[in-house]
Amino acid sequence: MKKVVGFGDFLVRLSPPGYQRFIQCSQFDINYTGAEANVCVSLSMMGIETEFVTRLPDNDIAKAGLSMMRKYGVGVKHVAFGGNRMGVFYLEKGASQRPGKVIYDRQHTAIAESKPEDFDWDAIFDDASWLHLTGITPALSDTMPKVCIHAVQEAKKRGVRVSCDLNYRKNMWTQEQAKACMESIIPGIDIIIANEEDAEKVLGIRAAETDIISGKLSREGYVDVARQICEKYNIKEAAITLRRSISASDNGWGALLYSGGKAYFSKEYTIHIVDRVGGGDSFAAGLLYAKIKELAPQEAIEYAAAASCLKHSIELDFNLSTVEEVERLVRGDGSGRVQR
Repeated sequence: MKKVVGFGDFLVRLSPPGYQRFIQCSQFDINYTGAEANVCVSLSMMGIETEFVTRLPDNDIAKAGLSMMRKYGVGVKHVAFGGNRMGVFYLEKGASQRPGKVIYDRQHTAIAESKPEDFDWDAIFDDASWLHLTGITPALSDTMPKVCIHAVQEAKKRGVRVSCDLNYRKNMWTQEQAKACMESIIPGIDIIIANEEDAEKVLGIRAAETDIISGKLSREGYVDVARQICEKYNIKEAAITLRRSISASDNGWGALLYSGGKAYFSKEYTIHIVDRVGGGDSFAAGLLYAKIKELAPQEAIEYAAAASCLKHSIELDFNLSTVEEVERLVRGDGSGRVQR
């Protein structure tokens, strides 16, 4: 089976223990993460060969992070080394009506200062079927859009399909910057992934009769958003996750896949959140798994939504759910009863 390549940032996550606030804590829990890295781990847990590509400083912190990727079966043999630092983000987990909070420290990192020639694209895409990247990676610096465009072009030259999660981060760049960059990347994309806000923030395409803050989401409005994305940018498929926010602790969760001019909706799950970071990445991984296994569109969106539903119950950023666990939930077993 051909591998999936994830290209993007790899950084350190520092979090107060449990649900403590920054001002309370005297220590941080450390973890390693990154949107594309999260996708690779999730796919690896599902039995798909993956290769994570990034640029890191040649030091023990970076090597510790890479050892965690190896632990979950992700290939890291094409990581480039250079530069002086890894990025960091600080996460304060939200609860009930108190939202979570993220503080970024991602400037002047090794990958933010990378160039296209830092990577051996021939070796990276050897025997690859998919390249996955997100809108976070080009937001890292003024030069990273060029690197991401180059990666997509190198993938397409070799017949590698490309998936992209828009993943807009307002703390990293403006809507205008995101739109200008992503519209230059989109022509090479086969399937685009967005959440309920990304299409509006990045592409200026808004769902009618929707209010994100109140949790009102219009199914018909998002079908129109997906249709517009596919038609405007000549993309084969678009997937949109639909998060109905009840509170920081409880969400309604579902998704739609627009494929072949038709919309397919997953069932909606009511989830009590343990850790929501990486939820979108687990959806992207589930969708890629479904595409690799050639599942029908309805089966694909059900699998992706269920995979992400389970991720919300797992601490830290990686979705460590197996195919069997995801399929059990798809079949309707969401009771959470102890498996003996």
